[in-house]
Amino acid sequence: LLLFPGWWSIAIAAPAGSLPDFCTLGLFGIGAFVMRGAGCTINDLWDRDIDGKVSRTKNRPFASGKLSVSDGLLFLAGQLSVGLAVLSQLNYFSIALGAASLLPVTLYPLAKRYTNWPQVVLGLTFNWGALLGWAAVKGSLDYSVVLPLYASGVSWTLMYDTLYAHQDKADDKKLGLKSTALTLGEWSRPALAGFGATSLALLALSGYEVGLGRLYYLGLIGAGMHFTWQISTANFEDRLNLTKRFVSNQYVGGLVFASIVAGKLIIF
Repeated sequence: LLLFPGWWSIAIAAPAGSLPDFCTLGLFGIGAFVMRGAGCTINDLWDRDIDGKVSRTKNRPFASGKLSVSDGLLFLAGQLSVGLAVLSQLNYFSIALGAASLLPVTLYPLAKRYTNWPQVVLGLTFNWGALLGWAAVKGSLDYSVVLPLYASGVSWTLMYDTLYAHQDKADDKKLGLKSTALTLGEWSRPALAGFGATSLALLALSGYEVGLGRLYYLGLIGAGMHFTWQISTANFEDRLNLTKRFVSNQYVGGLVFASIVAGKLIIF
């Protein structure tokens, strides 16, 4: 899920009639894999005392004591070194923009301690690629395109991670942690519908700004149908049900990417 906003942005920055640059897609693929791992390491280090008290996370390496904090910091240094090596292949503007993402990556684990909307912070973090992908291709930012694209990703994250957060709501409440699942409560389903609709509207706006063809909007209709399935069939008390819907968002990300590419290649 971390990968797709960057790939969307790379594809939407491609010239009309052209495929996205495969080298840049490959670099973002490696970078997303490495930085997703680095984010997990940071999160698990911050939460090692909390994770041991949550049934779903009690067996994580730092929470269970299998790895020490020193082990984690050494591993994190290796992950960040690989991430920096990938980032250094991009232009100077992108390097600076990419380095700035370390702030929200580091702060996200603290959000659930201090705000009722930690999924917003996660969305701002997870969708940084929507800014970085365009910058990697263009060497600058066109805010009329990238801001709605970035905001659409944030709304998408609010949708899928609120579903995910319902898995841990009992443990979170007991530990005094915060989440949109707890904040929204019985209003979760209509709120999820609102997040999904907002994401699709902003994706449509971003595509309009670069003149994507009609196939793109057909793809968004497909994404909307998938959102409808997720939200209407979600059982907020069934962890397996929620996990399946959360994971299924990889298909949404892939569909939107394919739709952008089709909208670039076939304009009618």
